[in-house]
Amino acid sequence: MTRLTRRMVLASGAAASLTPFLARAEAPMLGASTPLHYRFKLGGFEVTPLLAGTGTRDKPQETFGLNATPEEFAALSAENLIPADRSQNFFTPTLVNTGKELVLFDTGLNPEGLLAALTSAGYTADQVDVVVLTHMHGDHIGGISGEAGVTFAKARYVTGAIEHNHWSGAANEGFDTRIKPLNDKFTFLDAGQDVVSGITSVEAHGHTPGHFAYHIESEGQRLMLTADMTNHAVWSLARPDWEVRFDMDKTAAAATRRRILGQLAADKMAFVAYHLPFPALGYVEARGEGFAHIPMSYQLIMG
Repeated sequence: MTRLTRRMVLASGAAASLTPFLARAEAPMLGASTPLHYRFKLGGFEVTPLLAGTGTRDKPQETFGLNATPEEFAALSAENLIPADRSQNFFTPTLVNTGKELVLFDTGLNPEGLLAALTSAGYTADQVDVVVLTHMHGDHIGGISGEAGVTFAKARYVTGAIEHNHWSGAANEGFDTRIKPLNDKFTFLDAGQDVVSGITSVEAHGHTPGHFAYHIESEGQRLMLTADMTNHAVWSLARPDWEVRFDMDKTAAAATRRRILGQLAADKMAFVAYHLPFPALGYVEARGEGFAHIPMSYQLIMG
């Protein structure tokens, strides 16, 4: 009979422990991932930013800082550790569940991206009671309808009166195909009017003629949904006077940025901005000649 020695046991154990490492295949690369929703409480409301799409773009100074020199643009980018030759754009519709109504702000580029994020958040299109359009650019109205028809068949629609009137008289294929067929379902607001109790329109013109932000308040907690008032966490905040290609009235848009960013900084109010890095949520601090974006950490998810 073979007698096991301590050396034999140790040797066999070492060999066994090596076997899984020798046989195991390399794990596959899975690629970068980004969550499609982020939910937090705001008083008695639940707020859920939705990532309806994202993409990388080259030559960002063709969009941001049109009135800055290339040297100024490069210096500010380097100071904030971002490339000056590329940018990442995000499209972030936002849900607000008041407990009585489910309100969706903006609809992304297309139904597919929006519905994927909506499903991720645990909702269906039929549960959306109100669709609010901050303005009528294509990346905000694109998800209202598609080849399958109207996306939110049971919803009513809300937008600014000035905004709707402007696009009604302008050549805009997206407006004509997506908004006009739903005109009889729309309610039109002026600044300072409520969508529902706790959600109030705020004049933020300049990006478009009737662009609105929205002030959201529940049980003393406040949030500003700023849409495209500011389009980049660095170039639009640190230099609010830098011109943005898609701002239709660039002087008015810059004045709006300074006014609303100043209010957010003074009130220490959280805000969610449509194109900022997902979940597009944070605070504003006055800094130098402009402002700084302070991304949300855990302030609004603490019980």
